Amino acid sequence: MHSRAPADPERREFEATVERVAGSDVVLDETYFYAESGGQPADRGSIGGVPVVDVQHGDDAVVHTLVEPPAFDAGDAVTGVVDDAFRTYCMRAHTASHVLYGAGRRVLDDLGYGGFGIDEEKVRVDFETTTDVDDETLVELERLTNRAVWDSRPVTWEEVPVEAAQRRDDVAFNTKTEEGVMADADAVRLVDVDGWDVAACGGTHVPNTREIGLVEILDRSNPGEGLTRVEFAVGPSAVRRHATVHEAALDAARELGTNVTGLAEATADLRETNEALGSDLREYKGEVLDARLADLPTVERDGRTWRVGSVDGFGPNEVGDRLQERVGELGDVLAVVGSGESPYVVVASTGDVSAGGVVDDVTAEFGGGGGGGPTFAQGGGLSGSTAEVLEFLG
Repeated sequence: MHSRAPADPERREFEATVERVAGSDVVLDETYFYAESGGQPADRGSIGGVPVVDVQHGDDAVVHTLVEPPAFDAGDAVTGVVDDAFRTYCMRAHTASHVLYGAGRRVLDDLGYGGFGIDEEKVRVDFETTTDVDDETLVELERLTNRAVWDSRPVTWEEVPVEAAQRRDDVAFNTKTEEGVMADADAVRLVDVDGWDVAACGGTHVPNTREIGLVEILDRSNPGEGLTRVEFAVGPSAVRRHATVHEAALDAARELGTNVTGLAEATADLRETNEALGSDLREYKGEVLDARLADLPTVERDGRTWRVGSVDGFGPNEVGDRLQERVGELGDVLAVVGSGESPYVVVASTGDVSAGGVVDDVTAEFGGGGGGGPTFAQGGGLSGSTAEVLEFLG
């Protein structure tokens, strides 16, 4: 016994006879509940007033799992009620996936169907394609999908012989996710979005694309080699998403002193300004650091000039880069301790004194870790204060 939901998706209430009950699992002589398959989730609703929490294909029947064991038993007549809102959402979502795939036929190369799924807030379609689905392509997919919705194209379904369906070049097959559509069957169910898309599918669908409502593409990703996953919202969730995005765009435009259509140009100008400011800031900080290094106290040791001191407001990498550029010019050994709760030490040398050896001595005394070579080394995670480390180096 198969579900009658795909053939009559508008049916929300029906009478049936209970064939068997096993705990919370119930089998009816006929059902209009959709059993989970092909990426479409199971229907919700109630049987005999008891909520249905799952519907699955059993070995020989559709099995409805209730929230608790029912009071009715085999032979009893019961009323099945399919949750209207969730069924409607699934019909819109599933049909929208076909329309999106039809849009993909028009803009993607070497197209194949790699998967499909519906959850509470979004729907995914996995395209097998060699096309790089960039932002421009994503926008075009959304535009074409909503155009087909607006065109009010009729959606029909029929059973055709498997061999006849396989001979048709216009039919999209996804045997991996459309469970049961072709397995051990003489016929396959084809869903036809008039002049737009034809696919082998066992799901529930709206009779006309206009009933889908707004389709809002959310994101894209690459779940596997050769696959591009496109996620979208449909119906009320798409309207909510569209409103959220529109509000964010208006807020951003207001902050940038432009309108929504001018956001791209304003953002590019802002990025260019930030990059220029960042370059100026780096140059300024470099000059400040150079001045502070030049002011470090000097001491003569074994005929070599050492500069040892601390700096504040600079990271170890910034200090390290500058020390390697200025060693030899400012002194034979430059040793700098970073100020802060967790001091670091950076040492550059002309090579006569091992920078790595100096850092090893510091970490042996104050813990932490680090390392390097004869001309440059650094360490961090020191347990001593800046003053204590400087005293040790001095």
